Amino acid sequence: MLADKIVAFSKLSLKKLNYCMLAAAFTISVIMLFAMHQTRMLYDSTHVNTQQLHAAAEVSTDLQEASDFLTEEIRLFVVTGDMNHLDHYFTEANVAQRREKALEFVKSRYDNTQAYVELNKALETSRTLMITEYHAAKLAANAYDQANLPTEVSTFHLSSAEENLPQHQKLALAKELLFNDEYKAQKRRISMHIMNCINDLEVVIWDQQQTMEKQLKDTILVEHILTFFLIIILIGNAFMTSKLVITPLQNCVKNINKDDEMPETGMEEIKFLANTYNKMRAMTLCNTNKLSYKATHDRLTKLYNRWGFDKIIEELDINKAAVAVIDVDKFKAINDTYGHDVGDNVLVTVACMLLKYFGDAGHVCRFGGDEFVVILENMTVDMQKWLTAQIDLINARCGVGIDDLPPFSISVGVSFCTSLDDIKTVLKQADELLYAAKQNHQQGDDADERV
Repeated sequence: MLADKIVAFSKLSLKKLNYCMLAAAFTISVIMLFAMHQTRMLYDSTHVNTQQLHAAAEVSTDLQEASDFLTEEIRLFVVTGDMNHLDHYFTEANVAQRREKALEFVKSRYDNTQAYVELNKALETSRTLMITEYHAAKLAANAYDQANLPTEVSTFHLSSAEENLPQHQKLALAKELLFNDEYKAQKRRISMHIMNCINDLEVVIWDQQQTMEKQLKDTILVEHILTFFLIIILIGNAFMTSKLVITPLQNCVKNINKDDEMPETGMEEIKFLANTYNKMRAMTLCNTNKLSYKATHDRLTKLYNRWGFDKIIEELDINKAAVAVIDVDKFKAINDTYGHDVGDNVLVTVACMLLKYFGDAGHVCRFGGDEFVVILENMTVDMQKWLTAQIDLINARCGVGIDDLPPFSISVGVSFCTSLDDIKTVLKQADELLYAAKQNHQQGDDADERV
């Protein structure tokens, strides 16, 4: 039933929903003003003061929660070395600042009360405790070799004795700082001050309620009834706003950060924005994929180009690979004799052959002209016979002509990578071997000399 009503409300525009809520709130307010004409000022004063006191008590617990959150995050960082926990710690300390906001809230309303004094002591103790937490964070960061530390941690100076400790002892010392009896005692002092603050606020609330009880006795029933309806409107407004506006917006933000599609939920305006964003995102992804493909692939053969080769190398362990440099024998003569269209078809045929015989074992690239490069993964020198056999199969197939193309052959230079090689060295070696193979071929040696 409730879900059906929420769905029905979601079909309204945000403007209409606001008008409905405002109209309901206005109607209740008029009735309340009429019923409470004689006692309105007293009620408002009591209500506001009581709500502020309750809010102050609730806000005071924020300091406890924030302090516990800081403790949890700094301990997790020391134990795991995960920088996310250190980021969470300083986001709470320097951005969210729930402790400072809690104290400021209480100060703005109860500056000269014991409750404020107790809460201020809690904050001072928490800040003092942060020095120990910075100390532990610096030790842990050194032990984990973490860089890009927050200023508070990076500028914290360790003693020379601590600097010279082994990593495991630094970690042990950091954990000791955060789990020893002194640290726990400080945490208990924070909790004690916050509890004293809450208790003092409760005393103020009780005293005020006792003072006003007699004056409100005659009108309390009417006030409760009208307040009940007003609270229902406020809760309904807050609930609908949270369910249909805030939650969908938060989900949208999360999905944008993850580069995912926005969920098309909530009010009509949010659905429209999400739908528009999703269309733009899909279009952008499509265009990006097209541009990425064009940038890394050869237009004629659809193989990886030189840039695509570089991208592959970045992700490949060349210590366990072989690189073959290949070109078409007498390709210029084919172009001059049969024309560039036939030459292009020869290149496409070579690309297809290389993919057929080497595609499962590695990556095939075209560097330009009639030069191809094949990166063969998990190749060792003892597999050279297999490579020669594959090249012989290609030359045997291409040597009889394919699809009305003239017979042609390819020459190959293969270099096997070692742990001391870089890709430039390997390519140069393969290129030199290719040149030697072509020379042997031109001198009439057998097909095995083309590799």
